[in-house]
Amino acid sequence: MSDAASVELSSHPTVEDYVKSRGGDRVIRKVLIANNGMAATKSIMSMRQWAFMEFGDDRAVTFVAMATPEDIKANAEFIRLADSFVEVPGGKNLNNYANVEVICKIAADNEVDAVWPGWGHASENPKLPATLNALGIKFIGPTGPVMSVLGDKIAANILAQTAKVPSIPWSGSFGGPDDGPLQADLNEEGTIPDEIFEKGTTRNVEEAVIAARRVGYENGIMIKASEGGGGKGIRFVDNEDDLRNAYIQVSNEVIGSPIFIMQLCKNARHIEVQIVGDQHGNAVALNGRDCSTQRRFQKIFEEGPPSIVPKETFHEMELAAQRLTQQIGYQGAGTVEYLYNADTNAYFFLELNPRLQVEHPVTEGITGVNLPATQLQVAMGIPLYNIPQIRQMYGKEDPYGKDKIDFLEERYKDIDCHVMAARITAENPDEGFKPTSGSI
Repeated sequence: MSDAASVELSSHPTVEDYVKSRGGDRVIRKVLIANNGMAATKSIMSMRQWAFMEFGDDRAVTFVAMATPEDIKANAEFIRLADSFVEVPGGKNLNNYANVEVICKIAADNEVDAVWPGWGHASENPKLPATLNALGIKFIGPTGPVMSVLGDKIAANILAQTAKVPSIPWSGSFGGPDDGPLQADLNEEGTIPDEIFEKGTTRNVEEAVIAARRVGYENGIMIKASEGGGGKGIRFVDNEDDLRNAYIQVSNEVIGSPIFIMQLCKNARHIEVQIVGDQHGNAVALNGRDCSTQRRFQKIFEEGPPSIVPKETFHEMELAAQRLTQQIGYQGAGTVEYLYNADTNAYFFLELNPRLQVEHPVTEGITGVNLPATQLQVAMGIPLYNIPQIRQMYGKEDPYGKDKIDFLEERYKDIDCHVMAARITAENPDEGFKPTSGSI
């Protein structure tokens, strides 16, 4: 660390001083970790490391954990790492880590300043940030309306098209300006205007047939229920007769869900861009990951940077992700996911995950940016260009300087390392390779 940085560091002995000097507007001293296992362990360790490096005190920010009887019996590491814990009901996660009422009551009773949701459980439930906001407690993540609209596949694709992010041909590729892609900004309620949303859907078999003819059957057609998931509400067809039957099956599987038509993207790689947005309208892309190797819809290998994508093409993907992040006023860490065709060097928007992802340490390894600590600083209202690790990534000589960074124009330093992560799973070959516990 430079002498100048040391002097600046020593002048910030408290969290309050740091937040004020970096342009923030909210002091967060106590955080509820609304998660368990690896997510809770990693978040506490990362934020403690940041606090020690910044203030010389790893307890400058304190943590309250939630713990089920099962976690307590297992002597889970995250419980020992936290400053205190509150026992919650055991069993399925709707009793505990996914229960918004339980989380918010614990947050209020323990007078925490903020809640960190992690991944899984309640991390993508728009009711959580909305309820916490009403209690005056900061949710470390996006606002409820933004999270809600991103959870809808139709609305998310319309937002992507509005931000000029390439999309796979789908039923919403038509009906916009001059019969081009549908486009819309979020309205005051944080939703897509109904009339534009409806144009992206197919409300009956005949509308689906018309949309499929426009999209084309060359690569095949996916019929998708917007509210589907886990294999429900999705069918592949390659002709009109099959489409008529499959459309009825999809509508019966996810009753009442809007349905849309999308072209199948063949030979695609799964490429992600790690983004962070702040409350000042800035958005930074922290490189990304190739997560193409998957089994049972779970990522097995994650590689960063994605070596399959040419550098300039990947930079275009980053800029598109940043435009989308800014367009919707996204705050916090998130991941813009793309399908990438190496043969044609074309990429298409898949979704924006409104949370931190389990594979985020790959990004930390190649960028040197502590992501849970960055989430915390963004929640404190600190602009991204005032976060020291972000400034170091952009090659700024003074990490504690305050000159603005135009993230859409300036480029960060070249990545000079490579990181791969693997998920190791035990499976039972005698039961169809079902995931199991036991030796690996």
